[in-house]
Amino acid sequence: MTKKTVLSKDGTTIVYDQVGAGPVVILVNGALGYRSHPKQVELVSLLADQFTVINYDRRGRGESSDTVPYTVMKEIEDIEALISNEGGSASLFGMSSGAVLALEAANKLSGKLTKLAVFEPPLILDESRPPLPSHYVEQLNDAIQQGDRTKAVTIFMSQALLIPNQYLEPMQRDPMWQEFEDVAHTLPYDGLIVKDVAKGMPLPKGKWSNVLCATCVIAGEHSEAFFHDGAKKLVEHLNDGEYHILQGQDHDVAPTALAPLLKEFYHR
Repeated sequence: MTKKTVLSKDGTTIVYDQVGAGPVVILVNGALGYRSHPKQVELVSLLADQFTVINYDRRGRGESSDTVPYTVMKEIEDIEALISNEGGSASLFGMSSGAVLALEAANKLSGKLTKLAVFEPPLILDESRPPLPSHYVEQLNDAIQQGDRTKAVTIFMSQALLIPNQYLEPMQRDPMWQEFEDVAHTLPYDGLIVKDVAKGMPLPKGKWSNVLCATCVIAGEHSEAFFHDGAKKLVEHLNDGEYHILQGQDHDVAPTALAPLLKEFYHR
């Protein structure tokens, strides 16, 4: 493993690990994700025997720096900088809201993307679950500005993940909660990334029409219905998309279940 850095267009330092050898695959985390998370590290190790895996901290997380104001385009530029630093072309894998970011990047950087795989992008395109509130990002920003990271994580858990209130207090006593709070200031970023596709309305016309590479859209067998509904509609919307169900899995997917499918798809 080699730890490396690259400067994004706006001067933000993106820190990443380069692991393995072979075609380049960049992993894009979802909300609250970071490169040293045990499941992320496990996925890297499972892919690194066949690929050069780029495992990076998204801006504002882990060891990467940040530059305000935030825009989704800046995160796309972060991915572009990683691609340029690692040979000029790459495949992407995006997880949850990171899957939506990966779709946005593939739409803007189509000539630099080899293949794209996404796991359960949180597309709320119908009435199968409540949409994100129209003021969701504003609520998160207000909590962060007040210095209340607990409130910000609670807003995310209750409104984005729909976790019932009676479960939130026990979760706050778990050591993992503090790790969530450490990156809570980035929750509005993911809120902006998914804002246009979490309204309970169909995908906007032409959304991701420039995603030209083959795209594998994955959902877990036991995941909520809206993940499957969104995945199917996304595949219909893409130029070259396919839908896969991972048996026995849900949104908290096991790397051991995910890695074989990714290997097969990227090598195809």
